[in-house]
Amino acid sequence: MNLPLLQLCDSLFPIGAYAHSDGLEAATADGRIASADDLREWIAVCLDETIGRLEGPAVWQAWRAACDGDAPALRALDEELTALRPSSAARASSRAMGHRLLTTWSALGSGARLAAIPRPVALPIAFAAAAACAGVDRRAAVEAYAYTRLAATVSAAMRLLPIGQIEAHALLARALERVPAAADRIAARGGALESFAPALDIAAMSQQYVRSRLFRS
Repeated sequence: MNLPLLQLCDSLFPIGAYAHSDGLEAATADGRIASADDLREWIAVCLDETIGRLEGPAVWQAWRAACDGDAPALRALDEELTALRPSSAARASSRAMGHRLLTTWSALGSGARLAAIPRPVALPIAFAAAAACAGVDRRAAVEAYAYTRLAATVSAAMRLLPIGQIEAHALLARALERVPAAADRIAARGGALESFAPALDIAAMSQQYVRSRLFRS
């Protein structure tokens, strides 16, 4: 068991994820997400498209670059990842969380090992770098990242929807059952980045127009 990985994935780890819904708040405000069934579909798209095709592959590639200390590769990957995110709010929130993750992880004693990591970088890049420094293997890093993002989505949903903890965690458990297959697909594709999740992107871009907000994005 890798205890540093458990700490990295813990909701107590202070990266500010609680302040971001990744567009879910906007989707609930306009009625697109109003029930557990709607949330199940939203989580599926998050896993298959956002994590499976964009952020997960970024973790896959960044893990190798971080192990090699290849700062130019990390910077190029971060630029590509950021360019593929249409929402400026999503870009800003990912960079903010990535910065806080690296700052905190460095303060815990990994500063020298993270010195080659360019900053600021998006959250998937920062997570991969921290995981590599903690001795987490590549696939485990991808699966752990998927868990943190899905768990954050479910946490936001419990504050936005009339859904209880048991039902919410049942949805999370069903989604986590599909994470290994998503990791297989990422590995088979060599971590190539792709992005096409228009409904999620539109929701993220609409967040600023929500009349009364709990979340920053």
